[in-house]
Amino acid sequence: MKNTLWLSLLVVLSFCAEKATPPAPVLPVPAPRQIAWQELEYYGFIHFNMNTFSDREWGFGDEKPEMFNPSDLQPRQWAQVAAEAGMKGLIITAKHHDGFVLWPSAYTEHSIKNSPWKEGKGDLIKELAEACKEYGLKFGIYYSPWDRNHPDYGKPEYITYMRNQLTELLTNYGEIFEVWFDGANGGDGYYGGANETRKVDKLTYYQWPEVYKLVRELQPNAMMFSDGGPDVRWVGNEHGFAYETTWSTLMRDSVYAGMPEYPEKYASGQENGTHWVPAEADVSIRPGWYYHKYEDHKVKTLPQLLEIYYKSIGRNSSLLINFPVDTRGLIHENDVDAIMKLAAKVKEDFAVNLASQAAARANDERGKGYKIENVLDEDYETYWTTPDGSEDAEITLEFGEEVIFNRLMLQEYTPLGQRVKSFILEKEADGNWEKIAEGTTIGHKRILRFPDVTARAVRVRFTDGKDIPLISKVGIYNAPKLIIPPTYSRANSGEITFTKPDEGMEIYFTLDDSDPSAESQKYAEPFMVEQAATLKAISVDPVSGQKSEPVRIDVDLAKANWKVIQAKGEKAIDENSGSYFESEENSLTIDLGEETSLKGFTYMPMQARYPSGFITNYVFEVSTNGNSWKQVASGEFSNIVNSPIEQIVRFAEVKSRFIRLKAIKTADGNAATFAEVGVLTR
Repeated sequence: MKNTLWLSLLVVLSFCAEKATPPAPVLPVPAPRQIAWQELEYYGFIHFNMNTFSDREWGFGDEKPEMFNPSDLQPRQWAQVAAEAGMKGLIITAKHHDGFVLWPSAYTEHSIKNSPWKEGKGDLIKELAEACKEYGLKFGIYYSPWDRNHPDYGKPEYITYMRNQLTELLTNYGEIFEVWFDGANGGDGYYGGANETRKVDKLTYYQWPEVYKLVRELQPNAMMFSDGGPDVRWVGNEHGFAYETTWSTLMRDSVYAGMPEYPEKYASGQENGTHWVPAEADVSIRPGWYYHKYEDHKVKTLPQLLEIYYKSIGRNSSLLINFPVDTRGLIHENDVDAIMKLAAKVKEDFAVNLASQAAARANDERGKGYKIENVLDEDYETYWTTPDGSEDAEITLEFGEEVIFNRLMLQEYTPLGQRVKSFILEKEADGNWEKIAEGTTIGHKRILRFPDVTARAVRVRFTDGKDIPLISKVGIYNAPKLIIPPTYSRANSGEITFTKPDEGMEIYFTLDDSDPSAESQKYAEPFMVEQAATLKAISVDPVSGQKSEPVRIDVDLAKANWKVIQAKGEKAIDENSGSYFESEENSLTIDLGEETSLKGFTYMPMQARYPSGFITNYVFEVSTNGNSWKQVASGEFSNIVNSPIEQIVRFAEVKSRFIRLKAIKTADGNAATFAEVGVLTR
């Protein structure tokens, strides 16, 4: 017996002696919960709350609980859609800025317990938590620190209220994988009837260290999201795009939620970041975060969603796609169709890893346990690396025959830190190496896209790094081509111009809102559309017969005869969102040229890289003679700073020749800017 034990010990010692010593970590490194979270990659947001029924993006706080009254609320449908789309979890807006809560909180009457839904006896948080468990999804909660309803917001008493509600959410609904804190806070609100502006010190008011301690005690494995973490950070925009260079490390102690300069200075992470705080890219499947019926036809297309996928998950970020659940209480059919198309296309793009069929070799290896074969074994916990101090690191894949490919996927072994700063992909051609593509950071996952390449061998050279690379996976794929819809432009005369995505494509279109086909009108040259209309267009590959999804184009009155009263104001009606008019008067007055029946207006905020003068609070007036004016609309362009999309406002039909859009307040206090203003006549 003793001899057997000694023999076993000798075998173990012999193996350990042969296995190379692991590399030292490059600090900072992720916590286990951060590693598990990043492996989820892709999960869903549910924006469903009082705003769904008030038809707003940000509620003011004066809404009544009885407004919350869905006709067919089915959290199981949400979970089923997410699971079938390949998502790994769902996060629900438990409390948005208006303060209305989706559970029967003991600390407020502004709750579903006072709504008609289930006669006030429902608990939506509980139902969704159970649905997520049924479908194998992680469950998370969004909680807005801002509360435009609570009378104590801005006072110390509100902090106690906030912690009490967080305690309810984090103790009564099972395991929470992510707690999402919004960075928007402080401003106009109802505040228990005060109807005033309340500002807070975003850095100190919420006493964030104590909040984080509470979350950590109640949900040790939960990731906490805010602009600067502490566990996961905002990507800095609401387009769903991470950056060409995206570090998982952040100078965390320099950041706080709602920090104005955060997107520009910190969102992409820092090479010398002090803490591990990876990025999360959030984006809505529609223009808005909450449901608006007029956006039913504005659901993102497959090409748009695929672009988001590659620029988020493919750039070392997780992806959080939002579903604006409708007034029935369901994810709308159009949204379901769109997300399923994305799921199918991603599966198709990565169906076959050509690298697994190749012979892999490296110019250097660290030793046993860190061999080059590890990059092909589909096991994230194994990786290839080189001896300490190596200055050159290369991986070569030899296919044995010519193969066609257009994607490269790389993954670092991040438990020991993020290291790679740059790399190059090359192909062998007649004994020489030719560059195909190059990239910067890798992190958890990096995907490069490029035109089809044919080669018998490829090489990845790691050209710069914080230390030797640790590569867990190399993937080579041939993603089937996706036919892209045509793009379009419209002159203020009303002339429509289509542009082909590829020279060999043909374009077909309709003018009556019907879906086009190869039998529809073929586009040959620009054409006029001077009145309100709905166009649809497709690209068709004449060789294969493949066609794109249709692009829908809603246009209204042409602006050829419009005149802006202010000097240089014509940039606001030139149909070019890249130009803009800055008004020292904080208003824009337009002569439409003739009396017109109006049903609404549109406002496109400035689209420059460093914008200013976004209108947040507005008044819209009309006049038949340019002298006497009537106000027909007023309100708030909520979330316009983070999501600078076209704002659409509808009102009761009115006849007018002159219109005026006035800025009551701008986001930064600067003069109001107008990229484009239009009217709605239908």
